Amino acid sequence: MFVAGIDSSTTTKVWMMAELFKHPNAMKKVQEEVRNVVGNKLKVDAEDVSKMKYLKCVLKETLRLHPAGPLLLPRQTSASVKLGGYDIPSNTTVLINAWAIQRDPKWWENPEEFIPERFENSSIDFKGQDFQLNPFGFGRRRCPGIAFGVASIEFVMANLLYWFNWKLPAGETAENMDLAELYGLTVTKKTPLHVLPVSHFSL
Repeated sequence: MFVAGIDSSTTTKVWMMAELFKHPNAMKKVQEEVRNVVGNKLKVDAEDVSKMKYLKCVLKETLRLHPAGPLLLPRQTSASVKLGGYDIPSNTTVLINAWAIQRDPKWWENPEEFIPERFENSSIDFKGQDFQLNPFGFGRRRCPGIAFGVASIEFVMANLLYWFNWKLPAGETAENMDLAELYGLTVTKKTPLHVLPVSHFSL
C-alpha cells in the first residue's frame, strides 16, 4: 500500500506541475492563492491548505486528465446482466477505464483541455459518488489511501508553490513541453520534467 501511494502521489505531483507550466495563468492564480492564504508565516499548515479552494480545483483537474492508475481494479460480475445493449455473463472480469471516462465529451466540456475552473462551482468530487470522476475507484474497492494521498499532494504542492517561483531550464519553453504519457502500472510523463526553483523569499 505504501509503495502504491508513493508512486501514484509522485506521478500526480509531476503532472500537476507540468500542467501548471503549460498554463501560466493557472500557475499565477494558484500561487497567488497559496501566498495570500499563508501570508508571512514561517510554514504552511494543514488549516491553510483547507482554505486553498483553487489548489483543490487544480488537483481535481490534474487527476481528471492524468489519473495515476488509468484502469481501476478489476471487477467481476456476480450475475448475468445486459449493459449498453451487450449481454455480459456472470463471472466476467470487467476493467473500468477511468482515463477514458474522465475525458468523455458526454460528461465534460472541452475534455482534453486543462481547465481547473470547471470545478470552482461544481459539486463533482472524486470520493466515489460521481462516476464521471473516479481516479481512486469507488465502492468497497476504492483506494484505501485516498485521504492520505490527497492531503499529502496538497500539502507538498502548497509548500512548493509558496516557497518557490519556478522556471524551465535554458532553451526550454512551456509551449514545447512534451506531455506524452508512458503507460505502466501508473501513467507517468514520458519525458522527465526538469524545472528550476527560485526562492520567493529572502532568507
